[in-house]
Amino acid sequence: MRKVISIDPGHKKCGILLADVEGLFVIDGKTVINSSVIKLIEDWREKYIIDLIIIGNGTTSRYWQGKFIDNEIGPIELVDERMTTLLARSRYLELCPPKFIFRWIPKTLIPPPANLDAVVALILIENYFGKKLEWKSPVELRIWP
Repeated sequence: MRKVISIDPGHKKCGILLADVEGLFVIDGKTVINSSVIKLIEDWREKYIIDLIIIGNGTTSRYWQGKFIDNEIGPIELVDERMTTLLARSRYLELCPPKFIFRWIPKTLIPPPANLDAVVALILIENYFGKKLEWKSPVELRIWP
């Protein structure tokens, strides 16, 4: 099974996602503060063989590339992250469809929740491999320390 980590880098927090791209499912996904990213990746590397780490080429991607090289984390590949935040809004509504009366409201009128960084990381991996993944566990939107 091929395991891939996807990262939506940011100034203070990152969306980070671990996926099995052959099984087409998300193993774990979170939004974490920057000081916890390396620790989380190391935890995942203890449990799984990671084949690739993809990083969105925006905001702080060069910084993270340097951090991963310094910590001997790789292989790393930069990927285009244009429009991923907009795509994450609709993808979130696919993963967590509105309930009750909100079902009948047009999706464009439903305000997206904050901290969609982990869903952006999902979009990055789906775009890179050209496949949709299933996220079986509840989508967590809070920021993890």
